[in-house]
Amino acid sequence: MNDDLQQVWDSALRLLSRREHSRRELMTKLRRRQFPEPLVSAVLERLEQQNWLQDSRFAALLVRQQVLKKHGPMRIRAELMHKGVAQSLGEQALAEAEVDWFELARTCYLSRFEHEATLLPRERARRIRYLQGRGFNHEHIQYAMSRDGD
Repeated sequence: MNDDLQQVWDSALRLLSRREHSRRELMTKLRRRQFPEPLVSAVLERLEQQNWLQDSRFAALLVRQQVLKKHGPMRIRAELMHKGVAQSLGEQALAEAEVDWFELARTCYLSRFEHEATLLPRERARRIRYLQGRGFNHEHIQYAMSRDGD
């Protein structure tokens, strides 16, 4: 391995030793370090061949982390897309996570708010916006805000 390629390799391994990265994330970070494009591509290919860089593994990890933060599926999809994970891999990771999004929305809601029999429209809208911001859809929000979950 020539010196330039070795520098790219070492830099990539240092980044991967800290945490998982998507291919696009790692490529961006290596480019920021002013490494030539052909060398970066060669290193990324080699990392993928040795299974040290896998978008599917990264996607599964990101989904687990986001679920622990009580984020909903819409926000997780956006985060996966932002990180450069293919939509099919993202959807596969979401499906394999086997999360009950309704119960996660309820848990998220109850960790922030108390159930009240009647809410003023302004407060209700604020609570809905909060859950939307966490990435839950309308059905999840309705379930979370209902008194008995039905």
